[in-house]
Amino acid sequence: MAYVNSNDAGSGAGLPGVRGRGRGVEAGGAGVNLLALRSHNAALVLDLLRTAGPAGISRLELAERTGLTPQAVSKITARLRADGFAAEAGRRASTGGKPRTVLRLVPDAGHAVGLHLDRDQLTAVLCDLTGAVVGERKAPLDLGGGADAVVEDAAREVEALLTGVASVLGVGVALPGPLDHTQGVLHRVTGFPEWDGFPLRDALAGRLGVPVVVDKDTNAAALGLAVGGGLGATGNGSGSFAYLHLGTGLGAGLVIGGTVHRGARTGAGEFGHQVIQLDGPLCGCGDRGCVEVLCLAAVARGAVDEAARVLGVAAANLVGLLDIDVVLLGGRTVAAHQEDFVRGVGAVLDERARREGVAAGVPVRVAPGGERGVAEGAAQLLLGPLFGWGEG
Repeated sequence: MAYVNSNDAGSGAGLPGVRGRGRGVEAGGAGVNLLALRSHNAALVLDLLRTAGPAGISRLELAERTGLTPQAVSKITARLRADGFAAEAGRRASTGGKPRTVLRLVPDAGHAVGLHLDRDQLTAVLCDLTGAVVGERKAPLDLGGGADAVVEDAAREVEALLTGVASVLGVGVALPGPLDHTQGVLHRVTGFPEWDGFPLRDALAGRLGVPVVVDKDTNAAALGLAVGGGLGATGNGSGSFAYLHLGTGLGAGLVIGGTVHRGARTGAGEFGHQVIQLDGPLCGCGDRGCVEVLCLAAVARGAVDEAARVLGVAAANLVGLLDIDVVLLGGRTVAAHQEDFVRGVGAVLDERARREGVAAGVPVRVAPGGERGVAEGAAQLLLGPLFGWGEG
């Protein structure tokens, strides 16, 4: 993240007001744009407050770490305090002069909802500004039950989660693709072609009266991993990883150079529909022999080792194409057989590495976050822009 130095932070230091439900929000509006900080510098400061935790950080340290002048930092932090996003966290002894006042982020100054719409289940989480989950709801869902019914079911669960919550940034929605992340419009969701062209973002924003952002489930999960510890999992803060999600379907979220890679048409990550068996079984996408249909068929037969090896072949193709640092596995099917999938995928990657003369393959691990990792990542679609990251 590039630093921008300025002596005049006053005109751009503020945050937009955290929006209460149904208050002055354009239905389906610009989503993230409504939440964007008026100043890149303010986002830098706010992110440092977040990472400092309850212990806080002084204005002098903020200036040193951002490269901003002390005057600029003072203006930014004054506005953050006035808006309720920052508060004093005590005083710290100084090497000279009076003790320094330290500031901390106020976690409950804003909340974001993360909504995971799977083919048969809805998971909703309420997260504070730190990304911590402070509320959760689950409910059955029929993604093929019609757009109106799904939107109503989703809105009802979100409203229940927001009962008594005044500071709402908006709702991040994650579901199977393909879809248009920029416009919030679904394409031919695998197995549910009737969703093609449906403006989910606008429909849900109009129903709830808060900003809504829509993305693929795998992209949301990858974003959550990147900002909540996933990049640490690569051992390199600017590194790359693939998150492979095997649940009721199969997809991938890609983080390359520290940024979620969505592609020019936001269609990257349709990992499950690479064909690896030309005369294989028919897949819901219309092709034959896709990784998704082969994996799920093997799991249905109880042949988990076979499913893991199939997934490993597809993962090896991805590693060979992108030279990523680590493969993270998630989703309900993986959660039920973690050791089998880690071992099976890892064995294929190790075999490929040996053929290439490399001592060991790319590491394979289970992604942190468990079954609600996608929902937590969906909340980061709203929280990220507040701190100056999240868009790719």
